Amino acid sequence: MPPVLLLKLLLVPLLIWLVTLAGRRWGPAVAGWLSAFPIVAGPILFTLSLEQGAAFAARAAEGTLLAVVAILVFSLAYAWASLRCGVAGSMLTALLALAGSVALLQATRLPLGLAFVLVWCALLLCLKVFPQAAPVAAGKRRNDLPWRMLAAALLVLAVTGGATHMGARLSGFFAMFPVMGTVLVGFAHAGSGRAGAVALLRGMVIGYFGFATFCVVLAMQLREGVVGSAFALALGCALVVHVAARRLLVRPALPAAVAPQAKA
Repeated sequence: MPPVLLLKLLLVPLLIWLVTLAGRRWGPAVAGWLSAFPIVAGPILFTLSLEQGAAFAARAAEGTLLAVVAILVFSLAYAWASLRCGVAGSMLTALLALAGSVALLQATRLPLGLAFVLVWCALLLCLKVFPQAAPVAAGKRRNDLPWRMLAAALLVLAVTGGATHMGARLSGFFAMFPVMGTVLVGFAHAGSGRAGAVALLRGMVIGYFGFATFCVVLAMQLREGVVGSAFALALGCALVVHVAARRLLVRPALPAAVAPQAKA
């Protein structure tokens, strides 16, 4: 089996499996934060660079950067729709909002630096208007890992297989299709209620600061034509910003209230 096909079929589902296990140990907010790291779009862009060339992947990375705005629209739409709707209604609302925002962004052409600033401003604004949720209650353990891994493999195959027909820009947008969001958020909502879904989505938003950094560094470096060093530098910069964003933006958990002692 060709190495690139092995990457498509094994690496991304494995990473989703690891994120799921981490979320079950440390909670949905951590799962969302981890899932925003380029563990899906990164391998997709890497396979595009191997199959279509560095210049094609650089243009795809530019599209992926701007697509972060569409994912923020998806996240906000789901979080607010969940006030009134269940999983199905919230997901439908979020996907429709995503489709509309992608259609608008497809017609938008911005210089790379301006697009990067726009995305960071959108991230900061998103955190300001994100709805609040109650503390997350423990949910039922569900055997959804095979479905998450299958969805990831199908997404990678679809994007890389159709890249020549979609073009670099649309490939970049499609690489940001929220396969992690639709699967992780849906199961968090079903298992832990709205609070779990909102906590996961907010964690994803915080993680996208590092993701945006990955995209802009990768797009700039791939223009030089050296694939290996471009991905190494982009991942290193993204990791630094990813960790810093969580330290700076995650509010510490309030200590549990101490129950008043009964009088003797």
